[in-house]
Amino acid sequence: MLITFLGTSSGVPTRSRNVSAMAVRLPQRSELWLFDCGEGTQHQFLRSDLRTSQLRRIFITHMHGDHIYGLPGLLSTLGLAGKSLGLDLYGPNNLKDFLFSVLNNSASRISYPIQISSIEKLAHENKVIFEDKDFIVRSTPLIHRVPAFAYRVDQKPKPGKFDIDKAIALNIPPGPIYSQLQKGKEVTLPDGRSFKGKEFCGPKRAGSSFVYCTDTIFSESVIKLATGTDLLIHEATFSHADANLAYQRQHSTSTMAAQIALEANVGQLVLTHLSPRYAPGNQFSPNDLLTEAKAIFPNTLLAKDFLQIDIQKPATVS
Repeated sequence: MLITFLGTSSGVPTRSRNVSAMAVRLPQRSELWLFDCGEGTQHQFLRSDLRTSQLRRIFITHMHGDHIYGLPGLLSTLGLAGKSLGLDLYGPNNLKDFLFSVLNNSASRISYPIQISSIEKLAHENKVIFEDKDFIVRSTPLIHRVPAFAYRVDQKPKPGKFDIDKAIALNIPPGPIYSQLQKGKEVTLPDGRSFKGKEFCGPKRAGSSFVYCTDTIFSESVIKLATGTDLLIHEATFSHADANLAYQRQHSTSTMAAQIALEANVGQLVLTHLSPRYAPGNQFSPNDLLTEAKAIFPNTLLAKDFLQIDIQKPATVS
């Protein structure tokens, strides 16, 4: 999965950071998923190598403007372009009312199928939000001033490595048969010989996983959701020195994000949703927040707009 950060500021955009949005390009599919859609997100798409025509699903964490104000414009543009095959949206209960109100009152025409699903009940009951043959999405409630939710995406286990040398040694002709065997299926050749896929494949390979979490104060539910993931993308609106502000506004500090990453035993932490108060030239900078987090969880990165991270997991599962 290839992650592209399209907005990494909190509250308002800055000269170098737009407000929250993150795109995920799925492996072996011409498909994008979007997490949050702050104002200007479609402009960020234009500045990237991503194509909005590949958008298939949008996941909204909560209804604050810096996470949703770009959504009506993006949906309208997709309608005018006429290239969307359809969109599924997931988010809080009032996402549907918000969108339909804006679109109806602006006489916007959506020329493609759109489905909006509330996740609140499923998240509170720890049930699956979405699942297909390759991916599963779960969510958990956060602690914020309005209902807010984190998302976890897991790629299902992939087939084990195919032993090509063994297939060649047995004079199995290359082509579609190899694909069938790698999928674990049994094939019969024209000469009457039969082979089972499991005879040619190693152990299944674990899929990649990540958690996207913003906005919240320190939350035990995030630790549970993120446990064992390859990547935790977590808000770090404030520095540790501004912890009082974090508690007042129900946001996280860099050290809270790092502590969650440590307790959840994730592979890597990325800090995002940074307050504009830490712009270069002020007393604290984003690099100071990074230093604070790395003191607790060394494998930490600082997100910036258009940063791309390719999540890969070579480990095997039994």
